Amino acid sequence: MKNQVLLIIAFVFVLKVNAQETITFPNQDRRVITTGMPFTLIAPDARAAGMGDMGVATSVDAFSQQWNSSKYVFSETKSGISLSYTPYLKKLVNDIGVGYVTYFNRLDERSAFAASFKYFGLGNIELTDISGNPIETVKPNELALDVSYALKLSDQFAMSVAMRYLRSDLRLNYDENIDAKSANSFGVDISGYYQSEEEAYADFNGRWRMGFALQNIGPKFTYDEGGSENFQPTNLRLGAGFDFIFDQYNKIAVTAEVTKLLVPTPPIYGFVDSNDNGEYDSASEDVVIVKGKDPDVGFLQGMFQSFGDAPDGFSEELKEFTYSLGAEYVYQDSFAFRGGYFNEAEEKGARKFFTLGAGFKANVVNIDLAYLFSASKVQSPLDSTLRFSITLNIGAGEYREY
Repeated sequence: MKNQVLLIIAFVFVLKVNAQETITFPNQDRRVITTGMPFTLIAPDARAAGMGDMGVATSVDAFSQQWNSSKYVFSETKSGISLSYTPYLKKLVNDIGVGYVTYFNRLDERSAFAASFKYFGLGNIELTDISGNPIETVKPNELALDVSYALKLSDQFAMSVAMRYLRSDLRLNYDENIDAKSANSFGVDISGYYQSEEEAYADFNGRWRMGFALQNIGPKFTYDEGGSENFQPTNLRLGAGFDFIFDQYNKIAVTAEVTKLLVPTPPIYGFVDSNDNGEYDSASEDVVIVKGKDPDVGFLQGMFQSFGDAPDGFSEELKEFTYSLGAEYVYQDSFAFRGGYFNEAEEKGARKFFTLGAGFKANVVNIDLAYLFSASKVQSPLDSTLRFSITLNIGAGEYREY
């Protein structure tokens, strides 16, 4: 009898604990996914920027390394060198920007390799002591160095693998007791690209394009000894497009692209209201995940988890996809006019903007320009920014499959 009473008491106690009300923390409606080294996602070239920050399924150019390096085996140019510069936060400062340089070489009809270097400089920051006296000037920066190899698996389809070294030096050594250091990591890209033969339609010829890219697949990293681990901006890009070829002088290309970060969604946190007063006790250790999944996982598990961990279910997962729509008109392969639109859900960052761009080709040199107009209450750091790119084509027209 005594054992039965103890069992009943224990059962009631368990029910009481499980029945304690869980109250969520306030201001968790906007669950923006954050990662380390987000500079890798900044569109560095003016052509992609002029079409709404897209490039996974557009036609090949020298900057394909950023978006989909498998496109290089469809280049009609033997090799090329490109350079671009993008001012960042131009309305506030004038010494922050992204520099990007690429080189590609089509080895033969079925293979190509490429390399690129991306540098994000955050300008000069002057450190002072508590009295405002200057101590030193530091120059935080981040960089990425890539190499890729692309191979045609058929006449219309190719795949590529890219390896990337990443370094982020954002430390501010104003205190000798702080153990901040440069963060280093590596990442892998896997991409594919399909480009059909030119087909005849009623009033024009046409060509289909499709592409995908899994980017920045790699381990998490820290900025200081024993600090929290940061995910790389692992992402999935999917895109498709069609070329309307009216004659040998006029062509219009339209493309659509969607992108999703393959990083865990922040869950909804709360605490067990053990004293039933409905108020948050900052000293409480009873913080729990109310909805969603634990984001403290490895990068591979995080990639798969990212497709089904949004606290509000499938509807929220759909909001984590950004999309871009872009168009490009090309006249006689010498002049191009571009336009695009980029959209991100309000709860996931609220980036929305329109873009315009133009391109000019003179002999072996391509010059591209792009301009961005913000269409959101949250202004883009690139709002009203003119981006500039230049490409030197070597061996133009050496390959003529298409």
